[in-house]
Order: sequence, then structure tokens, then C-alpha cells
Amino acid sequence: MEWFRELVFGTGIAHSILLLALVIAVGAALAKIKVAGVSLGMTWILFVGIVASHFGLVLDPVVLGFIRDFGLIVFIFAVGMQVGPSFFSSFRKGGLKLNGFAVLSIALSVGIALILCKVADVKLTTMTGILCGAVTNTPGLGAAQEAYHDATGVSDPSIAMGYAVAYPLGVIGIILSMILLRVIFRVNIEAENKRLEEARRDDPSATNTVSVKVTNPVFSGKKIADMKKLCTNRFVISRIMHPDGTVDIAAGHSVINLDDVLYMVVSAKDSARVASFIGEEVTVDDDKWREENQKYVSRRIVITKPQINGRYLGDLKLRNNFGVNVVRVNRAGIDLAATANLQLQMGDRLTVVGEEAALQDVANMLGNQLKRLRHPNIIPIFVCLLLGALLGSIPFYFGNIPQPVKLGLAGGTLVVAILVGRFGPKIRMITYTTVSANLMLREIGISMFLAAVGLGAGSGFVETIVGGGWKWIGYGFIITVLPLLITGGIHMDGYIDTVDALSSHQPRERKLEILKDSHCGAFAVIYCGIYLLLSLGLFYELAGRPGAIAALCPLYCFSRALSGICAVRLPNARKNGMLSAYTQSAEKRATAAVLAVVAALSGAAALLLAPLPGGGAVLAGLGAMVFYRRMALAQFGGVTGDTSGFFLQICELACMAGAWAGGLFV
Repeated sequence: MEWFRELVFGTGIAHSILLLALVIAVGAALAKIKVAGVSLGMTWILFVGIVASHFGLVLDPVVLGFIRDFGLIVFIFAVGMQVGPSFFSSFRKGGLKLNGFAVLSIALSVGIALILCKVADVKLTTMTGILCGAVTNTPGLGAAQEAYHDATGVSDPSIAMGYAVAYPLGVIGIILSMILLRVIFRVNIEAENKRLEEARRDDPSATNTVSVKVTNPVFSGKKIADMKKLCTNRFVISRIMHPDGTVDIAAGHSVINLDDVLYMVVSAKDSARVASFIGEEVTVDDDKWREENQKYVSRRIVITKPQINGRYLGDLKLRNNFGVNVVRVNRAGIDLAATANLQLQMGDRLTVVGEEAALQDVANMLGNQLKRLRHPNIIPIFVCLLLGALLGSIPFYFGNIPQPVKLGLAGGTLVVAILVGRFGPKIRMITYTTVSANLMLREIGISMFLAAVGLGAGSGFVETIVGGGWKWIGYGFIITVLPLLITGGIHMDGYIDTVDALSSHQPRERKLEILKDSHCGAFAVIYCGIYLLLSLGLFYELAGRPGAIAALCPLYCFSRALSGICAVRLPNARKNGMLSAYTQSAEKRATAAVLAVVAALSGAAALLLAPLPGGGAVLAGLGAMVFYRRMALAQFGGVTGDTSGFFLQICELACMAGAWAGGLFV
């Protein structure tokens, strides 16, 4: 049995393959388990790797590093190739705002990490791993490890250890955060689904088929080629049904007459406009278009010939050469308008209308052999890995920073894969891969990476947890989530609604309507991020000042007392709001007097705990109250429940800023 012992606990190639396959197979099997409909998915591979490494099943460090990095770049390549074709169009339609949110999210995460480094006295390398694990940023871990190795010449296992400790809660935390955000922002799933469907209908790439009866005399006697010059919207006319019921294939020289019915493919958002311009939309069964003249049929033809890849649809001259019409092009499940300037790619599915013999000729020209698509194209894979390694290794120097900045293997591969996925067809490179093949590459890559990380971190995992590493899991959770848990998110919700209304610059009545709207606009998200960034920055500064944190504790009572005073002493903006219902039944003078005493006592407590920081916080809170009174009366005509939450948030932020300013004189 010595051979078996050597196979399991040895160091050879067979041992490496056995261990890697065992970890991935067991982890993938456990990923099928669901509790309350939720599964941890591929995270189980990381757990199994940690357990295996803890019990002495380890890999050679060089082999382990290769498996980790190679798995990561294969995963990144598959993602980049999938998003590449639509990356730039998506960026133009809203990518700038989404990237702004992403940068904001990264800044918040980095701010939390810096605070924890100072407050909890955790090494920066360890905190970097915790950060990557907490946000489940797999490429970030690879980039951090590579950057540290480039800067120091050695590897630090604490980066992977921090990642392994924080990653499990990061997965669970994302799920809980989505649930929490749904509650805070009052997200209605059904309403969001309806909005998504409306957005899809308004997508310029989405198309509809409509039957339009020609009633506009302007088009009578016009050729289709001339007709398109009169209408600025893009459309394709597939067939023409004459008043006698005969059906003809539409061509550029076809003449349109009154009462003809046109079978058109047009952008979903323009279909109503085009129909009303030409005439009126009518209902014609699809079967009738075929029954009236059986010689015209519709077929889907797949582009499988490499020679067609990258060519424009208009250059093929299918209508002139074969007498057929291409009415739409389906690419990766999305219907595109069949315009002359559409660049075709391998795997595109063309819906073509014409005579059976002509359609067969078109099929022979385009390929239409699905077995060709099943043949893998490995050239783009290794070209991307080659160029990605080159691009990721190029050093970029900024100012006086001694250490150059590199994209790294993951960053370089991602950039190259996106560019090849988008522009590959323009240089006649075949970038088509089936959905299943792309998914397979992704799953294999991420599985190899997680298995390698788990096997690398597991040997000291238990010792790290027992020695205090369990605290790493809770640091970020306590600092970022605890204030929201205490208030139930109500006050932050009021802050978001109020800044959304203020940013609209609409009349007072419209602002009050925005306060009741369950959706949040872009400015609301931006201001929310700014608020959290300021809170994190101030907390970071206060953590190093003696007595400052203690002085903040009674100020939570102070800010709530001031908010209550404003609620009962200022007029209500609405007569039937929640705040109005609470304050109308209250003894306003007595309530205000009691709250004033509470504010005075809590303010005095802050002064006793730390005179200068506490005094600065009290003055800043009172200043915030004066600002809130003027703003509420000028912008809303009074206060509401949302504006009360807004005041509470800015008052607490002002108190932190005041405590920081007062601490400067200590």
C-alpha cells in the first residue's frame, strides 16, 4: 500500500491531479445542496480545499501557484469574451453611471479596510485579503498577490488566509445585503419586472413584426427604396399583400399602392410611429401570409462559414442575387434589425424569406451547418492569454511613486478578451463559442482557482481562527451594518428620499410626490455613497483621538432629541402623513420641553466625557438643526417623516465632524 500512500500524501504529478480533482469533485457535489432555496455554490470548493489542506493534503507551492493563476485567467477570459460584444454599447447606454457606482463601492470597501487596519491593528496585507473575500472579489485577490510579490519579491500567505476567512461570510453577506436593500428601498419585485419589460421594449436593438395597411397617399406609387427616404426610422419590409390577396417578396424596386398590406420588421420603440406614418396597423395571421402563396417560406439560416465572419450584411447582396429578404438577425438570443451596415458574426441566425430553392442557395452560401459551430476555436483563447500576459506585465509609472502599477494577469486578460470579443470579427477572427463552452471554461477556471486558494490557506486556517482570526469576519459587519440595524434603515431611507427630492429642483408639490416614491434616483445613490464615505472617513479620524468615540455615544440621544423637537415645533408639510398622525395627538409643548431636557443632558454627557470633541459635536448638531429648519420650510413648506430621517442622518454626521474639529485642539 506504499504506492497508495505516496499517491495521496506524496508530491508527484499524479498526487497533484488526484488532490485537485478530489477537492473540485467533492465541492461541486456539495454545491448542489440548498437550504431554504439558497446554495453557496462553488464556494464549497474553497471549503473542501481548506479542510483537505488542514489534514495534510497539500500541493507543491509552485504547482499550487500555477493552478491558481491559470484558473483565474481562464475564468476572466471567458467572462471577457461573453461581455465583449455588448460592452461598449452598454457603456454608452448607462455604463458611465454604473461604473461610477462601482468606483463608489470600491472606495467604501477600501475605507472600511483602512479603518479596520487602524482600529483593530490588523496587518494591511491581511486586511487586503479580508477585503477581497468580503466582497467576493476573486480577480482582486489575484491582483493583490501579484502586486505584493512584484513589490517585495516574496509571497505573503496572510493575503490568501484573510480571503479564505472572509469569503464565506462575503457570499452570505451579499445575499443578506440584497434582502436588506430590498427592504430599505421598498423594492417591489413585480413592479421592477414590469419596468424591466418596458426597458426591453424600448431597447433600440429589440424588434417587432407588424402588418401595416398603406393609407397615406404620399406613398402611393412609390418604390420601397424611395419610401425609406421619406421615413427617418429604420425598418425592413419583408412581404407585400395586395388587395386581391396575392403576396410578393418585397424588393427595393417594388411599388407600393394604397390598401397594400406590408409585413414589416421595425424597432420596438418605433413600430407605432412607423405604422401611423404609413397608414394603420392591422391584424393578419402569420398563417395567412404563408397560405396565400406557398412558394414563399421563412427559414432560419445560421452563419457557419468563416469567410462570412466580419462582413456587412449589405455587402452580401442577398436580395439582388437570390431574391430573398433578411428580416432579422438573432445574435446570442437577441434579435437585431437586419440593416445593410450590420456586421455579421459566426453563429448569427438569419431569418430569411423567399422561395425554397433560393433559400437553399443562401444556406449553402452562409454555411448553415451546425456541426461546424460545435468545433472549438482554440486560437482566440490562447491569443488572448498571450496578449493578456503581455499587457498585464507592462509597468506604468505615476509621478514619484517608486513602485510601478500593472494590470496583472487577470486585468490584462480581461481587457484583451473584451477587445477581442468586440473587435475580433472586424479583423476576421472567429470569436464564436457556444454558451455551454463558455460556461464550461468559466466553471473550470473558477473551480481551479478556489481549490488552489483553499489548499494554500487551509494549513493554518484553524490556528488563525482560534488565534483571533474570527474577529476578522465581524469587523466590517459591525461598523457598516450596525447603525442600519439600530434604526431599521428608516432614517437612511428618509435621507435618500429627501436628497432625491432636493436634487430634482422641481416645484414643492412635485418634491412631496418624490418623497412618497418608492424608487430612488441616481442622485440619491450618489449622495448616499458620499454620506457613507464621509462617515467612514470621520470615524477613521476619530478612532485615534482620546475620548472622541466615547463622546459620540450620548450624541445619538442628542440628535434624536433634536429631531423630535423639530417634529413637534415645525409645521407639517402634509396633513395626512405618518409624522402628522403622530404629532397631532401629542402635547407639543410638553413633548418639546421633555426632549429639550434630554438634549441638554446628552449634550452635557458628551462635554464631560471629552470637553473639546464633545463641545464641537454639540455645536455642530445645533447648527445642523438651524440649517434643517430653514431648508424644510423653504423647500417643502414643513417637515415630514422623510425629512425627519434626513435631519437625523445629517445631524449625526455633523456631530462627528464637530467632534473631529474639536479634537484638533486637544
